[in-house]
Amino acid sequence: MEHLHVNEAQRVILESITQSGVETVKLEQSLGRVLAEDIRANRDLPPYDVSAMDGFAVRSTDMAQTPAVLEIIEDIKAGDLPTKTVLPGQCARIMTGAPVPAGADAVIRVEDTQAVAASRVQINKAVRFGNDVRPQGENMKDGDVVLTAGTEITPGVIGVLATVKAAQMNVHRRPRVAILSTGNELEAIDEPVDLNKIPNSNSYALMAQVQALGIEPVLLGIARDDPLELEQFLKRGLEYDVLLVSGGTSVGVHDYVRPTIEKLGVQMKFWRVAMKPGHPLAFGHTDHTLVFGLPGNPVSSMVCVEEFVAPALRKMMGNRVLFRRTVSARLAHNIKHHAGRTEFVRVQLTRDEAGYLASSTGTQSSGVLLSMALADGLLVVPADSTGLAAGAQATVQLLDGTAFQDVPGFRV
Repeated sequence: MEHLHVNEAQRVILESITQSGVETVKLEQSLGRVLAEDIRANRDLPPYDVSAMDGFAVRSTDMAQTPAVLEIIEDIKAGDLPTKTVLPGQCARIMTGAPVPAGADAVIRVEDTQAVAASRVQINKAVRFGNDVRPQGENMKDGDVVLTAGTEITPGVIGVLATVKAAQMNVHRRPRVAILSTGNELEAIDEPVDLNKIPNSNSYALMAQVQALGIEPVLLGIARDDPLELEQFLKRGLEYDVLLVSGGTSVGVHDYVRPTIEKLGVQMKFWRVAMKPGHPLAFGHTDHTLVFGLPGNPVSSMVCVEEFVAPALRKMMGNRVLFRRTVSARLAHNIKHHAGRTEFVRVQLTRDEAGYLASSTGTQSSGVLLSMALADGLLVVPADSTGLAAGAQATVQLLDGTAFQDVPGFRV
């Protein structure tokens, strides 16, 4: 199966995946993980009706006519338990989060009152039953499922886990990922500068993309264009859950990856995808390892990780949301395109009164890594398009790290 469309290649990959196993982690180490179990509340929260404001707990029936002067029978702070019942003509001074005393059914804000004497207050505004009262169990009820399996653990989720005193929980295991670069032309980061060599940027760019998903990959190094050496590196890589091989998947006479991985028992699913950049993408698997043959050009390799590897890893980790968020943006300029391949154009995003505006980061050569370093997202040109005109709306996939902006996105 070759020259698949992007969405078909994604489908083939995702259908080949089984989720990783389950492990138990402490709450402090759970950020970014995915729950493998439902989490239930261990109490009603709040455990009783509480005040949502600083003010006075009152009987709403006493507010039929205002202003009304009431007797203050006690002060109730957060953490206190009421000791008295509020009777007609009475109220209790109450702080935010404190329990509403028996007899009271509403809270009036202190701003809507006026002190009359040490033990008396004038209520200047009528309130209805339940006003500014948070009812028992409003946040959660004992035994209810508050978080379902498949929930990604974010800071807000950690707050809920701490609330139900989940000191540890079952999560999906993160896959073990190995990264291998291939080619005689590559220069390792710890080798002397050789102007006839190409720095091995791919291993580290791919490493960072995987780290951004919460996984610490293993860098296997550089395999030279020698079948025996490549075989030894690939054998090591096949001990992991996922192996990313950069370079050597084209059709040149010295591209040994394809015959070598097939010799090692990898069942290949496809060798080409109708996309630009990233056309020479390969994918296959053994019984326990997913193998991605990534292009040697650094931009092509990174785009393939965004479109195929990242969704696969997220699915393995139990995530239900697999793909990058997209936004709609106007083109700042024309984009030429030859129909046949889906193209991913590196763009920067700005905002004006009409929304997002997308501008190319410059040359779209797959060897110019700066086009990715400067990009906020990947603008998607459909395979059947013959080009996009300036001002046209297009879909842009946001890249990692672009959730922040330099000015607020709201007006006050």
